[in-house]
Amino acid sequence: MAFQDLREFVAHLEARGQLRRITASVSRDLEIAEVADRVVKGPAAQNHALLFERVEGSSMPLLINTFGTEARTAWALGVARLDELGERLRQLLDLRVPGSLIEKLKKGLELLEVARTGPKLVRSGPCQEVVETANPSLGDIPALRCWPKDAGHYITFPLVITRDPVTGLRNVGTYRLQVYDERTLGMHWQTHKGGAEHEREARRIGQTRIPVAIALGGDPVTLYTGTAPLPPGVDELMLAGWLRGKGVELVRCVSVDLEVPARAEIVLEGYVDPAESRVEGPFGDHTGYYSLAHPYPVFHLTAVTRRRQPLYPTIIVGRPPMEDYWLGKATERLFLPIIRMMLPEIVDMNMPAEGVFHNLVIVSVKKRYPGQARKVMYGLWGLGLLMLAKTVVVVDEWVDVHDLSEVAWRVTNNIDPARDLVVVEGPTDDLDHAALRHRYGGKLGIDATEKRPPLDRVEQPWPEEIRMTEEVRQRVTERWREYGLG
Repeated sequence: MAFQDLREFVAHLEARGQLRRITASVSRDLEIAEVADRVVKGPAAQNHALLFERVEGSSMPLLINTFGTEARTAWALGVARLDELGERLRQLLDLRVPGSLIEKLKKGLELLEVARTGPKLVRSGPCQEVVETANPSLGDIPALRCWPKDAGHYITFPLVITRDPVTGLRNVGTYRLQVYDERTLGMHWQTHKGGAEHEREARRIGQTRIPVAIALGGDPVTLYTGTAPLPPGVDELMLAGWLRGKGVELVRCVSVDLEVPARAEIVLEGYVDPAESRVEGPFGDHTGYYSLAHPYPVFHLTAVTRRRQPLYPTIIVGRPPMEDYWLGKATERLFLPIIRMMLPEIVDMNMPAEGVFHNLVIVSVKKRYPGQARKVMYGLWGLGLLMLAKTVVVVDEWVDVHDLSEVAWRVTNNIDPARDLVVVEGPTDDLDHAALRHRYGGKLGIDATEKRPPLDRVEQPWPEEIRMTEEVRQRVTERWREYGLG
């Protein structure tokens, strides 16, 4: 099911008992963040999306924890389970020539569907029901101060839209925005992300203004794709259209030469001067620590367009698990088939909440030749934003990578530190406060596979894992009630 906009998804959640409306007056300074943090970390039965209808200092209702469970994230992306995302992509990427005529036609229709789901330009949309260009202001935006030592209020769930000043290719990214005043924002596009690359290109060719549009709200698939780590030049809105099964409708901005989702709730139009920067941060981040203050570009507001009664979507991040974990998990399941195309020995992958995306990647592999675990480590460190992975753990194909207890048992049993640890240096995430220096530091690979000849040189026999015989297991199963154990 493809939702046409955010409010349609909100209605879907409410009809299924997954939304709670809060009618009490609440503060956007820490209070909403504390409520959302307790809900997302609390009992599953009480983990709901939250719609705050009376936010102090704003006329806009605020929506948070929208993607706070696997079920809600799956519904948002049009599937019943997140694993279905990877299966859909795997079928699309299957390059084998189909055998029968019917199979060929089916494959052709699949590719035709992709071609038909590109973004579609329309003349008007709800996001421009109200247009403010004479004196645009951020004053009514209920941006949150999430944690006590945050540098200010932040817009945390935007779709930041820019174009490469040389190629014209669009990028849609989700970057936090610090509210400096009613007309300027701190643009936290990290150095490895598409927006920062557009800034570098603009500086290289001497362009003095980078047009920027910031969409708040829209259909839930498009909201998700702003967080997806796509390869350079791949349009996030193309991915959104394919996932939705129909193209994202766009309208032209009123003050900059960009297009934005027609069914967004609010659009902030403006520009970034690549020669200008200002200190942004600190900010309580998804690592569970405050990310440090650094200079970042400044966004200048030139227009605000919005619906007549807009809904403000936001998110808080902090010590996991939090709402952003499920957005990351969707990416993991969606992109696994692409990773397998590059590294076909990989069976499964898990980026657990405790690893905050970039700190821990666990993969199971079919090991067939010496050094294969190391090949997988280096391969992952060379794949897009997986270059930022701090720790890569490789286990055997039969290990459940999603069972952290089993993974810990295998790792502690199966490694000799002198042989099985790989330490290298390379680029690190902007938010890695433990790195040798900002954006550069060490990485650890752990080969936790079993070491058996002839693939591995070992000085002592590798023992067998303890397992009960299937005959005894079956007998005990059949007699379980007889034992009086229930």
